[in-house]
Amino acid sequence: MLSRWLKPKPAPERAMDWFKAHLVPGQGIIVHTRQPVPYPEVTGYWIPTLYAWGEAELARSCTRWLMSIQLPDGAFPAPDGVPYTFDTGQIMRGLCAALNDVEDAEASLRRACDWTLTQVQADGRLATPSTEQWTDIASDLIHTYVLPPLAQAGKLLGVPAYEVAAARVLAYYKQQPGLVPFNRLSHFHAYAMEALTELGEFDLARQGMADVAKVQRADGSIPAYPDVSWVCSTGMAQYAIVWYALGEKARADQAIAYLEKIQNPSGGFYGSYGEGAKYIPGGEISWGPKYFLDAWKLKLQSEGKA
Repeated sequence: MLSRWLKPKPAPERAMDWFKAHLVPGQGIIVHTRQPVPYPEVTGYWIPTLYAWGEAELARSCTRWLMSIQLPDGAFPAPDGVPYTFDTGQIMRGLCAALNDVEDAEASLRRACDWTLTQVQADGRLATPSTEQWTDIASDLIHTYVLPPLAQAGKLLGVPAYEVAAARVLAYYKQQPGLVPFNRLSHFHAYAMEALTELGEFDLARQGMADVAKVQRADGSIPAYPDVSWVCSTGMAQYAIVWYALGEKARADQAIAYLEKIQNPSGGFYGSYGEGAKYIPGGEISWGPKYFLDAWKLKLQSEGKA
């Protein structure tokens, strides 16, 4: 009977509870509930989120684990043990956040950035040793999301070469006609939109988000692709982040409200929801709560509450 009168925990608190429940002790956050092994990439970009929500000790623990698995050349492995440029870039986000808080984070960050520079091609494209884990739904365009932490590291460490490289790679991707349009899974399109806002390319981000706005429904939901009915939970959270950055608070708030409706009792999120859902529909993914919490933090800031 008492449970009937207990007030449910706020949605962000439940999302953080999910993280804590699915963190491999002494290591990192799992890939998803159907693949419960630690995921370096996602653990890396969880670290800024943990700091933002006052979970500094968890952030330190995750950082130390990542540093312990860094490869001799400076790259970081995916769950298959192979280094990926995208994954290394996301761990660089965590190392930037932990820079003044975790011993030896600076050396680790420098090595990761130096390795990333070896992947910059003559034309500015960012290469990667493998794309095996991408399947057929990711594309080279997600590499734009490596550029903000590379540029940030350049500023924090006083290494102009990192910023120069980030600008050069950005110039290459800005020339790619497929970068801006909403023409792929929302999660991967949103990586590019978020990267553009982080890099100050607001006009390009607005162009891409205009496509998204056209298909946002009255209930706040956004289809995973422009021509499907099902939704990708992470893509929606990322779009909310971008809309807050662009000053589109109403659209962002609507997206968050919809996410709260579909949030699982565990506090987590399946990769996708709805009839025909094809993006990890039966597994709770570790990146869903991360972006949900990032979006919620921006919501609070937009309301003057954080």
